[in-house]
Amino acid sequence: MDQTPPLRRPTSVPEMFGRVRYMMTDAGVQQALAFEPRQDDVFICPYPKSGTTWLQQIVHTLRTGGDMDFGEITEVVPWLELAHDMGLDIHAGQAASPRAYKSHLPWEMIPKGGRYLLAVRHPADVLVSQYHFWDGWFFETGSVTLEDLAHDFFLQPQVPGSYWAHLLSWWPQRGRDDVLMFCYEDMRADPGRTVERIAAFIGIDLDAALRRRVLEYSSLEFMRAHEAQFDDHLLRETRDAACGIPPGGSASKVRKGEVGGGRARLGPALVAEVEAAWRREITPVLDLASYEELRMRLARGR
Repeated sequence: MDQTPPLRRPTSVPEMFGRVRYMMTDAGVQQALAFEPRQDDVFICPYPKSGTTWLQQIVHTLRTGGDMDFGEITEVVPWLELAHDMGLDIHAGQAASPRAYKSHLPWEMIPKGGRYLLAVRHPADVLVSQYHFWDGWFFETGSVTLEDLAHDFFLQPQVPGSYWAHLLSWWPQRGRDDVLMFCYEDMRADPGRTVERIAAFIGIDLDAALRRRVLEYSSLEFMRAHEAQFDDHLLRETRDAACGIPPGGSASKVRKGEVGGGRARLGPALVAEVEAAWRREITPVLDLASYEELRMRLARGR
């Protein structure tokens, strides 16, 4: 980028996304795309606000038996696309095996050769979670409404990194041996089964004691009690200035973890717009009439 933008918190969605483009450098992205995984490397790659941090904590607890000796989860499960710009070495050894990385890349771009773990979440809940995540960090508190974020970003499929493009990319890969896909709602409904499936997928022997520890350490209550270790402060410390974002913002990723709350928060009119976007962007390509049908088919292994 030519220059650092002025230091002020944005007050509109277009201004906010004008700043986001400064988050990653070309050098950092190229390093991520050129990464050559080991066969047992685990990539945690949901769309943002769909359980990424939760999955990072599950995987890290499984492989370490409960290590919490980190300042922020990204230190021990690096964000592949941003590691270079955050001063983290994606080639370095990690706290335990297998190595694990966070990524929001689509299937077509993510380095191949590892194992890929992701959750899918109802778009209404994703939208509301995104709003609360950015409010007070990447835009001035209260200056952007949910409707603004929906109309200027979330419901625009041509925007880079859209929910719709990510789902279109990853859904056809769900039957691969190296891909494990969950619905966020089913993870919440049966966390024990979720932990068991992830352990088997990444090659961790799971006894009763480890299962209990993973369920405790990845619970909403535990992660809230250790919120500073899951609040993206390392990202803010290393990248806010490059984006022209003033210090002092907050971006906690452990909020409510609600299932279905987004629809109530959005209201009937905006929910109808989200559902229309699904029918327009997803149904013709994936033959899925609704998110509910996706969840049913994934549960049945279809």
